[in-house]
Amino acid sequence: MGMMRLSKCLVSLLFLVALSGFTHGFVMSPRTLLNRFSQNSNYYLTTEEHWFDQTLDHYSPYDHRQFKQRYYEFLDYFQVPDGPIFLKICGESSCNGISNDYLGVLAKKFGAAVVSLEHRYYGKSSPFKSHTTENLKYLSSKQALFDLAVFRQWYQESLNLKRNKTGAENSWFVFGISYSGALSAWFRLKFPHLTCGSLASSGVVLAVYNYTDFDKQVGESAGPECKAVLQEITELVDRSLESNRKELKKQFGAAELEIDGDFLYFLADAAVIAFQYGNPDTLCTPLVEAKKAGEDLVAVYAKYVKDFYVGTFGVSVETYNQNHLKNTAVNEGSSDRLWWFQVCTEVAYFQVAPSNDSVRSSKINTKYHLDLCKNVFGEGIYPEVDMTNIYYGGTKIAGSKIVFTNGSQDPWRHASKQTSSPDMPSYIITCHNCGHGTDMRGCPQSPLSIEGNAENCSAPDAVNKVRQKMIEHIDLWLSECKGTGRSSM
Repeated sequence: MGMMRLSKCLVSLLFLVALSGFTHGFVMSPRTLLNRFSQNSNYYLTTEEHWFDQTLDHYSPYDHRQFKQRYYEFLDYFQVPDGPIFLKICGESSCNGISNDYLGVLAKKFGAAVVSLEHRYYGKSSPFKSHTTENLKYLSSKQALFDLAVFRQWYQESLNLKRNKTGAENSWFVFGISYSGALSAWFRLKFPHLTCGSLASSGVVLAVYNYTDFDKQVGESAGPECKAVLQEITELVDRSLESNRKELKKQFGAAELEIDGDFLYFLADAAVIAFQYGNPDTLCTPLVEAKKAGEDLVAVYAKYVKDFYVGTFGVSVETYNQNHLKNTAVNEGSSDRLWWFQVCTEVAYFQVAPSNDSVRSSKINTKYHLDLCKNVFGEGIYPEVDMTNIYYGGTKIAGSKIVFTNGSQDPWRHASKQTSSPDMPSYIITCHNCGHGTDMRGCPQSPLSIEGNAENCSAPDAVNKVRQKMIEHIDLWLSECKGTGRSSM
């Protein structure tokens, strides 16, 4: 899901968002923090680009325009010719390759090929040379799902041509984290004949208008001491904004954020990423110590924001600037505008402050989000949350053979399916630093842990137990449709 302001992070060390979503995730993206992947080439299974001619509008009987869509394939572990094909869905950010997370381990175990399709409009897969609001009308999860279905068919046929076969079907399985985790679940729901099953890691399948549970989970994940300090900092910042606005924003290196809501969102997200991506002590330890020592809490938090969130984590302050979001140019920063369009039309995930006991500023409210949508995209742009949930089912999704996984500390998990139902098992991985996509990414969830290494999780056994369950489901569902490539449904 990542859900997630998306990552325009030009990362200095090991990073990429999201999400992003994924990042992200869902549900995550500095504003949405759905997703974050490494840009270091050592952290990819492959970065070799391939291209596919995709239909622009799958719902029009007369518009036959196409665009170039980027994809990747990794065949090192593929057991030719009958091994399974793992389709890894890219989410709400530029897809720069197939990251070397736990999917690589699964591909090796099952002798699978891995293919990954970049989401329409993101990265190098934009149908247009300008992202005006009018040109964004083909950007939706529904179009993206059709992209995946058409690509899946085309790739299977291409494989058959290489083998000189007709009508052969490998067994397919779909994977995604965050927003792409939701897409993974929705793909199995809408195209059950095209995949044996799906993994929805931190899959944000429930569109939420006012997502107050997000902030509540941040408080729970922080724990009483750290939460109290964060709330005190919020109060001090709100007060200082009234009397010392310019100097305060300069202190955080965010003078460009003229709109107070943008600035407050930036500060809120800086805290969120510590829990979402498995680095809680990086935030909480210095804050709690500073409180005990009677230090200037705003100054200590400003140091964390500049050193870790902007410095190490690689977030650009510009990501939060509505003037930047208005930029219709197609470039590396486009994902911010693109994800916000999806937020403002389909899923909302408005991360508003709860009416009491909130960690973030109460000024981050519904009006702030609606004003942003109007300011950035123009009149008439409004998130059709009810329609999205009617179309997909939300957490009452009537699918089958979908595994849902979530990390206990992840604020996005409340937009996922957290209870099991027949043929749709759901697992929550509980540990101190288990956040967004822990089952696939290990700990921390960012920066990337090679092969999703779980050794640095506070409870590695909790991660490994869920992974074993995932393997059992994948194994069973692949065996049930082996030879047809189709699910028995």
